[in-house]
Amino acid sequence: MSQIFSVTSEDKSCEARTGKLALAHGEVETPVFMPVGTNGTVKALTRDDLAEIGFGIILSNTYHLYLRPGMDVIASMGGGLHNFAKWDRNILTDSGGFQVYSLAPFRKITPEGIKFRSHIDGSYHFLSPEKVVELQAILGSDIQMQLDVCTSWGVSRKEAEDALFTTSLWMERGKKAWELQLTAGYKVTAGYKGQFFPIVQGNFFKDLRDESCKRVIETEPSGIAIGGLSVGESEEVFFEYLAFTASLLPKDLPRYVMGIGTPEYILFAIENGIDMFDCVFPTRNARNGNVLTHRGSFALKKAENRLDFMPIDKECGCKVCRTYSRAYLRHLFKAKEILCSILASYHNLYFINELVVNARKAIREKRFLEFKKDFLSKYNEEGNRE
Repeated sequence: MSQIFSVTSEDKSCEARTGKLALAHGEVETPVFMPVGTNGTVKALTRDDLAEIGFGIILSNTYHLYLRPGMDVIASMGGGLHNFAKWDRNILTDSGGFQVYSLAPFRKITPEGIKFRSHIDGSYHFLSPEKVVELQAILGSDIQMQLDVCTSWGVSRKEAEDALFTTSLWMERGKKAWELQLTAGYKVTAGYKGQFFPIVQGNFFKDLRDESCKRVIETEPSGIAIGGLSVGESEEVFFEYLAFTASLLPKDLPRYVMGIGTPEYILFAIENGIDMFDCVFPTRNARNGNVLTHRGSFALKKAENRLDFMPIDKECGCKVCRTYSRAYLRHLFKAKEILCSILASYHNLYFINELVVNARKAIREKRFLEFKKDFLSKYNEEGNRE
């Protein structure tokens, strides 16, 4: 049983549930969406923006912070990434495994770890599962992820088996290193009390997913992440394998699906008992001038917005929608003004957070499936832009 998580309500019509995560920098209600702050910042937004929206946890990336500014900079200041970024709420750090996966031409995987070339200056580095734990302890992560091997859609069974074997080996080594960090305090941010989440892999082979889940559960984790999804597969396959994997996991542990952020994927995940998720989708789309509404998403640059003085979404209560028009935001985007990225990012994250907050409310009221159906019927309806 997890010592950090408790289920507070369930909607018996599906697997959806609400819960509470008790972490070092405050309690977090679940389901929860975590904005991605790869480099110790959620792009275009301040910490006050994030707190104002209501986020109690964000995600940062060990790989990127290790390369720049470097752990010596963060360690020298004291207080870990929280103090460096002046964020006094929770931080989950990804191990960097996915980033190294995306740099396939520049890395070599061995049982000992990953040798890779920096995407910044071409310098060579080596990450072992123990090194990744050490780096995340220096960061003072509230939840740190194990180093894993992620594989893409369409790989052979042999490659999936090899990745699962290595991921499981690294999980065991990482867990031991994490336990040592907590007891010995070696190179650890003062008062470090972070959690260690192992990651389920297995690609798109159900027996390998089943085996991975069993290996993960044997480590008696405080939470479990589901990896290796949203890596090029179709929506139907994603839904099938997410539901299958979630069904294999203990109900008393928090479940985290890595890298999903569209309304459709979030609601499906919640329906299947997922408690945590993250994605760059809301902010990356915002910087490209694409904004979310209850009637679907749309591009600000379209000519039809030139004389449209409505807010982005009249059903949204964020300060952007209360203040600015589509016409003004289109003007900012076309003029390449930074303010457009700031305002659109704030709105998109507010929209996603409100979606999850309302999903929690619907679960408590035992009407989640009705809420999901009503939301998506409007969101996906053709020709419904206002």
